[in-house]
Amino acid sequence: MESEITLQIILIKPTPNVVFGLQKGTGTNYATVQKQIPTSNDLDFTFTIIVKGDRSKDQFPKLSGSFVQGSADNRFVYIDIGTYAGQADSKWSRRLKIPLTGITWEDIDSLSGNSILQTVVPGTGRDGGPNCATVKPFAGWHLERS
Repeated sequence: MESEITLQIILIKPTPNVVFGLQKGTGTNYATVQKQIPTSNDLDFTFTIIVKGDRSKDQFPKLSGSFVQGSADNRFVYIDIGTYAGQADSKWSRRLKIPLTGITWEDIDSLSGNSILQTVVPGTGRDGGPNCATVKPFAGWHLERS
Protein backbone atom coordinates (compact mmCIF):
# COMPACT_ATOMS: atom_id res chain seq x y z
CA MET A 1 0.00 0.00 0.00
CA GLU A 2 1.22 3.50 -0.80
CA SER A 3 -0.64 6.72 -0.14
CA GLU A 4 -0.07 10.37 0.72
CA ILE A 5 -1.11 12.04 3.95
CA THR A 6 -1.03 15.67 5.00
CA LEU A 7 0.86 16.81 8.09
CA GLN A 8 0.85 20.23 9.75
CA ILE A 9 3.39 21.65 12.18
CA ILE A 10 2.30 24.64 14.27
CA LEU A 11 5.11 26.66 15.87
CA ILE A 12 3.80 28.52 18.91
CA LYS A 13 5.25 31.99 19.53
CA PRO A 14 8.39 31.64 17.41
CA THR A 15 11.21 34.14 17.83
CA PRO A 16 10.28 37.31 15.90
CA ASN A 17 12.23 38.60 12.89
CA VAL A 18 13.85 35.25 12.14
CA VAL A 19 13.14 33.21 9.01
CA PHE A 20 11.67 29.74 9.59
CA GLY A 21 11.14 27.27 6.74
CA LEU A 22 10.46 23.63 6.00
CA GLN A 23 13.41 21.62 4.68
CA LYS A 24 12.77 19.74 1.44
CA GLY A 25 15.51 17.29 0.49
CA THR A 26 18.45 15.91 2.44
CA GLY A 27 22.17 16.38 2.99
CA THR A 28 23.58 19.21 0.91
CA ASN A 29 20.85 18.73 -1.70
CA TYR A 30 17.98 20.58 -0.04
CA ALA A 31 15.87 23.70 -0.32
CA THR A 32 14.01 25.60 2.36
CA VAL A 33 10.37 26.08 1.39
CA GLN A 34 7.37 27.81 2.97
CA LYS A 35 9.70 30.46 4.44
CA GLN A 36 8.01 32.67 7.01
CA ILE A 37 9.03 35.48 9.35
CA PRO A 38 6.91 35.66 12.50
CA THR A 39 5.72 38.97 13.82
CA SER A 40 3.24 38.21 16.58
CA ASN A 41 1.52 35.11 15.23
CA ASP A 42 2.16 31.39 15.33
CA LEU A 43 3.51 29.78 12.15
CA ASP A 44 2.21 26.71 10.38
CA PHE A 45 3.80 24.41 7.85
CA THR A 46 1.52 22.07 5.90
CA PHE A 47 2.96 19.38 3.63
CA THR A 48 2.46 15.82 2.42
CA ILE A 49 4.45 12.68 3.03
CA ILE A 50 4.24 9.18 1.56
CA VAL A 51 2.99 6.25 3.60
CA LYS A 52 4.13 2.75 2.61
CA GLY A 53 4.19 -0.61 4.26
CA ASP A 54 2.31 -3.81 4.83
CA ARG A 55 -0.03 -3.78 7.81
CA SER A 56 0.37 -7.53 8.27
CA LYS A 57 4.18 -7.26 8.50
CA ASP A 58 5.00 -3.72 9.65
CA GLN A 59 4.10 -2.58 13.15
CA PHE A 60 4.22 1.06 12.00
CA PRO A 61 3.78 2.71 8.60
CA LYS A 62 6.94 3.41 6.61
CA LEU A 63 7.13 7.17 6.04
CA SER A 64 9.04 8.79 3.20
CA GLY A 65 8.98 11.69 0.77
CA SER A 66 10.94 14.84 0.06
CA PHE A 67 10.38 16.30 3.55
CA VAL A 68 11.23 13.15 5.51
CA GLN A 69 14.70 12.83 7.06
CA GLY A 70 16.52 10.16 9.05
CA SER A 71 16.86 6.41 9.18
CA ALA A 72 13.93 4.02 8.72
CA ASP A 73 13.42 3.68 12.48
CA ASN A 74 13.99 7.35 13.33
CA ARG A 75 12.11 9.53 10.82
CA PHE A 76 11.71 13.27 11.32
CA VAL A 77 11.15 16.62 9.57
CA TYR A 78 13.44 19.66 9.82
CA ILE A 79 12.43 23.28 10.26
CA ASP A 80 15.37 25.41 9.06
CA ILE A 81 15.97 28.60 11.01
CA GLY A 82 17.94 31.79 10.36
CA THR A 83 20.95 31.25 8.09
CA TYR A 84 19.88 27.63 7.46
CA ALA A 85 16.65 29.08 6.03
CA GLY A 86 18.56 31.52 3.80
CA GLN A 87 18.46 34.59 6.08
CA ALA A 88 22.06 35.76 5.56
CA ASP A 89 21.93 38.55 8.15
CA SER A 90 20.56 36.37 10.96
CA LYS A 91 22.54 35.65 14.10
CA TRP A 92 20.74 32.29 14.29
CA SER A 93 21.86 29.09 12.51
CA ARG A 94 19.56 26.38 13.80
CA ARG A 95 17.35 23.47 12.85
CA LEU A 96 14.33 22.17 14.72
CA LYS A 97 13.84 18.40 14.47
CA ILE A 98 10.19 17.30 14.55
CA PRO A 99 9.88 13.53 15.15
CA LEU A 100 7.55 11.46 13.00
CA THR A 101 7.60 8.67 15.56
CA GLY A 102 4.29 7.59 16.96
CA ILE A 103 2.30 7.82 13.71
CA THR A 104 0.36 4.54 13.63
CA TRP A 105 -1.77 2.61 11.16
CA GLU A 106 -4.75 3.68 13.29
CA ASP A 107 -3.79 7.34 12.73
CA ILE A 108 -3.58 6.73 8.98
CA ASP A 109 -6.98 4.97 9.00
CA SER A 110 -8.59 7.87 10.88
CA LEU A 111 -7.74 10.35 8.10
CA SER A 112 -10.59 11.15 5.75
CA GLY A 113 -11.67 14.06 3.58
CA ASN A 114 -9.79 17.17 4.66
CA SER A 115 -8.40 15.78 7.91
CA ILE A 116 -4.69 16.01 8.68
CA LEU A 117 -2.24 14.95 11.35
CA GLN A 118 -1.04 17.96 13.31
CA THR A 119 1.55 18.66 15.98
CA VAL A 120 2.05 21.79 18.04
CA VAL A 121 5.55 22.71 19.25
CA PRO A 122 7.12 25.74 20.94
CA GLY A 123 8.85 28.11 18.55
CA THR A 124 11.10 29.75 21.14
CA GLY A 125 13.72 27.90 23.15
CA ARG A 126 14.78 28.28 26.77
CA ASP A 127 17.56 30.66 25.74
CA GLY A 128 15.00 33.06 24.19
CA GLY A 129 16.16 32.24 20.67
CA PRO A 130 14.48 29.95 18.17
CA ASN A 131 13.72 26.47 19.48
CA CYS A 132 16.20 23.95 18.05
CA ALA A 133 17.40 20.36 18.18
CA THR A 134 14.83 17.61 18.80
CA VAL A 135 11.55 18.82 20.27
CA LYS A 136 11.35 17.70 23.91
CA PRO A 137 8.99 16.86 25.32
CA PHE A 138 7.19 15.92 22.11
CA ALA A 139 3.40 15.76 22.41
CA GLY A 140 3.05 13.71 19.23
CA TRP A 141 0.67 13.93 16.30
CA HIS A 142 -3.11 14.22 16.54
CA LEU A 143 -6.01 14.20 14.12
CA GLU A 144 -7.25 17.63 13.07
CA ARG A 145 -10.28 18.12 10.86
CA SER A 146 -9.91 21.13 8.59
